[in-house]
Amino acid sequence: MNGLEHILGKEWTITPAGGSTGEAYYAQNNGKHLFLKRNSSPFLAVLSAEGIVPKLVWTKRLENGDVITAQEWLEGRELTPEEMKHQRVAKLLSKIHHSSELLDMLMRIGKKPLTPEEMLADIKENERATKQIDSRIEVRQAIRYLEKQLPYVQYHKQVVCHCDINHNNWLLSADNQLYLIDWDNALVADPAMDIGMLLHWYIPKEEWEDWLSRYSIEGEDNFFSRMSWYAVAQSLAFLQWHKMREDYQEAEARTYRLKQMMDDHHLLQFINEE
Repeated sequence: MNGLEHILGKEWTITPAGGSTGEAYYAQNNGKHLFLKRNSSPFLAVLSAEGIVPKLVWTKRLENGDVITAQEWLEGRELTPEEMKHQRVAKLLSKIHHSSELLDMLMRIGKKPLTPEEMLADIKENERATKQIDSRIEVRQAIRYLEKQLPYVQYHKQVVCHCDINHNNWLLSADNQLYLIDWDNALVADPAMDIGMLLHWYIPKEEWEDWLSRYSIEGEDNFFSRMSWYAVAQSLAFLQWHKMREDYQEAEARTYRLKQMMDDHHLLQFINEE
């Protein structure tokens, strides 16, 4: 396992933990369990200190310069889609977004705030790169919506955003502690990026106000515009990611969900038909 046995010793059993990067492993020895990851961000330490991820046990550097982190391997399960409505999800996400410690650390390691202009530019460049600009009317409509609404989604109080709050990134441990894991894509951005995706994917629209009251959001006139804008932008970004990996079945499913979201929330009304 590229040096992991040397760090832990031969008595440990190390197995790949899956994931898109292939850099995560489980290790066990006589009832002891660890979750290992190669070249995790220094951000992991403050996430552990804040109780947002399972406890960081140690960090060690290999001879080749790679850094290995070991966290507690907790017995538990991911949340179900239905459980995303729970107030504990809202409270933990609010804690993350309001943490000055998390924001300071992410800025110190070089993360620059992401603007909606930059996000839209990346989406349009990815469409050009995959030569799929004219492949789907749903994609063209979504990009048009982002262009038309761009002037109305400016916001300058940026926070730490997880950027992939899918239900399978929420871990409920056997002792009933809730964690948000897999922080590889974290950014400094508008909190509407996380909230928009969560509400559009998991919470019926008639329950949004109740969920947001548990999150304790401050009153903002353009919040719902920002939330919908980022939900569409992230849906497009995930769709493009699957296309670039040639996972066309998942890309098709993402295209369907994008169309459903645009229809369900009447977002096409913001597009001037040409």
